[in-house]
Amino acid sequence: MLLDAFASEIAELYPGWSPGTGPSAGPEDFAPPAGTFLLARVGGHAVACGGLKRLDSHHAEVKRLYVAPDARRGGVARGLLAALEEAARARGYRRVRLDTGAHQPGALALFRSTGYVPIEDYNGNTFASHWLEKELPGRGGGKTARR
Repeated sequence: MLLDAFASEIAELYPGWSPGTGPSAGPEDFAPPAGTFLLARVGGHAVACGGLKRLDSHHAEVKRLYVAPDARRGGVARGLLAALEEAARARGYRRVRLDTGAHQPGALALFRSTGYVPIEDYNGNTFASHWLEKELPGRGGGKTARR
């Protein structure tokens, strides 16, 4: 249900987009041990979702991050993003990447406010306008990894 709502919202914002266009983000991309897919619940109801996809041994990508409209502005997205980053760190990734489009200023503001910095296009997503990356703290809270 959440993924259907995600797809509907994105297709409305970006005519021509469908879940099958652009970089992959199917169930096989989120499969453990390299990936994961998380749900956030409020009052027992699933209100948000997001996945973590392996790009290579050092990089993972956040995909399909979505919060239901009635659950927005309550910190759910921030919490889910932090959980995805922790899942990436636990899997040994050094950096998390993501992309977003020009019609999602709230998402871009969230990503920037949580430490994501602009990078070059890494995935060829023609519907994206912004590509971002965040270094993850090393195990034990030490210094962040270097490229």
